[in-house]
Amino acid sequence: MNFSTDKTTIMGILNVTPDSFSDGGQFNNIEEAVEHAIKMIQDGADLIDIGGESTRPGSEPVSAEEELRRVMPVIERLVKKTDAPISIDSYKPRVARETLKAGAKILNDVTGLTNPEMMTVAAEFKCPVVIMHMQGKPKTMQTNPQYDDVVNDIKKNFQERIAAARAVGITELILDPGIGFGKTLEHNLIILKRLKEFADLGYPIIVGPSRKSFIGQLTGGLPATKRLEGTIAAVVAARLNGASIVRVHDVLPCRRALQIADAIFNTHLSS
Repeated sequence: MNFSTDKTTIMGILNVTPDSFSDGGQFNNIEEAVEHAIKMIQDGADLIDIGGESTRPGSEPVSAEEELRRVMPVIERLVKKTDAPISIDSYKPRVARETLKAGAKILNDVTGLTNPEMMTVAAEFKCPVVIMHMQGKPKTMQTNPQYDDVVNDIKKNFQERIAAARAVGITELILDPGIGFGKTLEHNLIILKRLKEFADLGYPIIVGPSRKSFIGQLTGGLPATKRLEGTIAAVVAARLNGASIVRVHDVLPCRRALQIADAIFNTHLSS
């Protein structure tokens, strides 16, 4: 899958969960979920990322059966209604296999392909894979995360995961430094500021700062539903620092802001 270097690719978030941090329970109804996905595509989303298990800090895991019960009906209907690629946000091999068979095109693994079974599935389907960095597990990842140098540490992890993926024939990779996944406020800001340092790894960079808690921390404790302006600032900063894909809840306002950021990013200064 080719990602444009001139235009930011937008991945719209569709959580079919009761407990996601900002939109849990909003799209549990199949028809509402499909309708929302179509609306995001109309608003400018290039991809739709569907998740059936919350990975917010402190979240409890669910079974593969429950995750499939949540996501499969949505994927099965959506593939009949749109040509926009669907990404499955899951770290479970069974969920990955069944949803890819049903028409999903991209695998978004928050555990960074650390499960050998997930690598087997990705290699079998020859699909693009988002390798995300996470320190710890969702339930405990925000308990005092520590790094020697957050960007260099993440780069080392990416290099290991890239080598492991390529060894089994997985070549279409997208790298996600994992904003908010085992990161403090300062870690998140450093990652966004130094995003260019991941460029020499040679793969597209995706960032997902949408409505994250660090935005609330910086804006006086605003709740997740009031973090749009902060999200826009973060995705624009990410784009100008080299991200080619952003993962967001609020597609239309982010799309409009990124049209300006893309124009700035693509402008070549004359002497």
